[in-house]
Amino acid sequence: MSQIDFTALETLRAVVARSSFRGAARELGVSPSAVSHTIRLMEEKLGVVLIHRTTRSVAPTPACVRLLRDVEPALAQIGGALTALSEERAAPSGPLRITALSVAFDLGLLPVVVGFTKVYPAVTLDIDIDDRFTNIVADGFDAGIRLGESLERDMIAVPLSGPQRSAVVATPGYFERFAPPQTPRDLARHHCIRRRFASGRIYRWEFERDGHEFEVAVEGPLICNDSGLMLDAVRAGAGLGQVFEALVAQDLAEGRLVRVLEEWCPPFAGFYLYYPSHRQMRPALRAFVDFAARMHGAEKNERTA
Repeated sequence: MSQIDFTALETLRAVVARSSFRGAARELGVSPSAVSHTIRLMEEKLGVVLIHRTTRSVAPTPACVRLLRDVEPALAQIGGALTALSEERAAPSGPLRITALSVAFDLGLLPVVVGFTKVYPAVTLDIDIDDRFTNIVADGFDAGIRLGESLERDMIAVPLSGPQRSAVVATPGYFERFAPPQTPRDLARHHCIRRRFASGRIYRWEFERDGHEFEVAVEGPLICNDSGLMLDAVRAGAGLGQVFEALVAQDLAEGRLVRVLEEWCPPFAGFYLYYPSHRQMRPALRAFVDFAARMHGAEKNERTA
């Protein structure tokens, strides 16, 4: 076991990720025969078959899946430490993978990204928009951007925005047909436009009053999996929607939308940039953390989630 080194494990990971010896070889910059030889030696040393080979494909065995699952955090930590060491005396450079909620861009993240690429052109930002709760360590991301209430555990978190607030809104024309709700319970009599997450779960509208938090499973004739489409439907008069206040501030100011249940929608924690507390921070990530904090006029108030 002591003879199974980091390079061998990285080779195995690449073969499984690419489902191909040839693809792994291209990723690692070696020959396919070298990849095959490394895997064969691992199997001999461990005494187990790691890869099923056929003339058309390769696939991991259950033993291989368990092995990679168990060593993935260590591989990520070792890889990050080695990369950080090699970059220690150089300007920030290389790829930087970040997963983010789509609404974060709707609410002002794009200028941060564009500004960063201008200041640090040697860093390649790889932004993945995903509204699921992504495990950034297991999925190979350097950092993530989420609301403070949904941060992963054991993460360092840096605020990117102030508190946010939701707003329940509809058009004036809608309220000519339906009396405005006075409490969240009244939503049962309204057409509510619902949001389905990537997980398949339908969002339950969230409210709070006098320190009591609760959710309401609203009903309505339209379900969307895109927040932009949901807001367009609200503006078109299809029904009520619960959205981020900042997205409809101009609509409210100009009278295109009307707000209800405002006293039931207090502020909540805003957006945070977060990254693993146990991983060596690469210069590219440190540069992005500092740049984003400056752009939002925030103190570098890092905390563990």
